[in-house]
Amino acid sequence: MVEKSSIAISSKHFLVSYLISYYSCGMLLNPYNDEYFMKQALIEAKNALEEDEIPVGAVIVCKNQIIARGHNLTETLIDVTAHAEIQAITAASQYLGAKYLKGCTLYVTIEPCCMCAGALFWSQIDKVVFGARDEKRGASSVGKSLYHPSTLVVNGIMEKECSDLMKDFFVKKRR
Repeated sequence: MVEKSSIAISSKHFLVSYLISYYSCGMLLNPYNDEYFMKQALIEAKNALEEDEIPVGAVIVCKNQIIARGHNLTETLIDVTAHAEIQAITAASQYLGAKYLKGCTLYVTIEPCCMCAGALFWSQIDKVVFGARDEKRGASSVGKSLYHPSTLVVNGIMEKECSDLMKDFFVKKRR
């Protein structure tokens, strides 16, 4: 018969061994991934929708922390430049006390337009992640990248959700 204390020691040894191998293999679960932050941008897009603005939302992240949020305010501010990305860039710069957003990532529900891509170029942001493409006015429609050469651009994160929000908005507007 095996003593209870030896089972407990054996179980603890197994658990410790498992945890060491788990963590050393880089298999840590990180809840703060592209999808998590895109969901936060979608919340901002829904805020825009509630204000009868085109539903585009953005967040800027630095070291897994949201440092800025923004959504379209072009109607509210009567300002064609008040895009979600511009609102977020301005807020992030104020938060950091710097005009360059090195080490930061922008998450935005719809592909940035040429104006916003230009602002992102000047901010030298590290990464841009967008949900759905804007076939008519997106920066990629120009044919070549408008982003800073060191900026990584990722697309298609929660694409359906981001696209559906825009489509639904315009269907309702056209009624």
